[in-house]
Amino acid sequence: MQPIRELSGLTPGQLPPGLTEAAQPVVLRGLVSHWPVVARARQSDAALADYLQSCWRGAPVAIMTGPPEIEGRIFYNDDFTGMNFGRADAPLPALLQELLRCRTMERPPCYYVGSTTLEECLPGFPAHNTLDLQALAAPGDAAPQALASVWLGNRSRIAPHYDLPDNLACVAAGRRRFTLFPPEQLPNLYVGPIDFTPAGQPVSLVDLRQPDFERFPRFAQALAHAQVAELEAGDAIYIPSMWWHQVEALEAFNLLINYWWRQSPAHMDPPVLTLMMALLSLRDLPEPQRRAWQGIFDHYVFNAGPETAAHIPEAARHALAPLTPQGAANLRSHLMHRLQQR
Repeated sequence: MQPIRELSGLTPGQLPPGLTEAAQPVVLRGLVSHWPVVARARQSDAALADYLQSCWRGAPVAIMTGPPEIEGRIFYNDDFTGMNFGRADAPLPALLQELLRCRTMERPPCYYVGSTTLEECLPGFPAHNTLDLQALAAPGDAAPQALASVWLGNRSRIAPHYDLPDNLACVAAGRRRFTLFPPEQLPNLYVGPIDFTPAGQPVSLVDLRQPDFERFPRFAQALAHAQVAELEAGDAIYIPSMWWHQVEALEAFNLLINYWWRQSPAHMDPPVLTLMMALLSLRDLPEPQRRAWQGIFDHYVFNAGPETAAHIPEAARHALAPLTPQGAANLRSHLMHRLQQR
């Protein structure tokens, strides 16, 4: 493994220009060191809990809970019939008190709040913990409409997975270790089911803490291309779209705030829907037909350009025309109609 590239000496709250252009991960030391929540976290866990409670407005939070035996690894159960954790809703103050109570335990139960919107969980937080996202926009464009989410709990390990949006993850309390793999390492990561997952995204089945190289021999190649960094409170990391990443919370009380945004129009659907349809309609075709369809996808999708439909009158291009909100709606309607005919 190699270290993730780092930038330091940043003006707190100001992202460097050109951050996303290379589509490579970058650690941003001290980016959110000006946040009041970071100051409270550095003061004490109790001060942090008081501050978070002051940002709460009464909505229950969804908590993943696991016994001490899972050692914070949010994952499947032993026979893959379910998960090794449960789910519960609770008021945030109750969770905060439980995190404080468990701090001194050698083997505490696992408590993990993941991917909960900041607006829902801590609506009072953004007013004083600010971050200027303008540098993420193209010249002349407005800052992206990023979705801000909360990740709160004690020690946890989230297996390598990818996200479609670009990700700016900010450590507000505790420490977190990020292990990243480029998208092309997918064949070496031994990914589990894509439609039965611990938290929505497919995950690698390899335990990075103790890899089983007899069962997963190609994972050694993935590790050779891995990048790793450990972040303190006040640091942030940019994770490009589709990069696989494991995230480990290393302290008894950890808080991360992340911002997700897409570099594509809102009317585009998630590409995973295409993957699901391809499994349904393409994967089990005879090989000559699969090769033919591979060429069709290359022609109309992966290598498409202005010349792809230039021979068709512009008004008659329909699905082959540049995608607009209305065109996307028409395609969805067409697909729904075809699927209902099955």
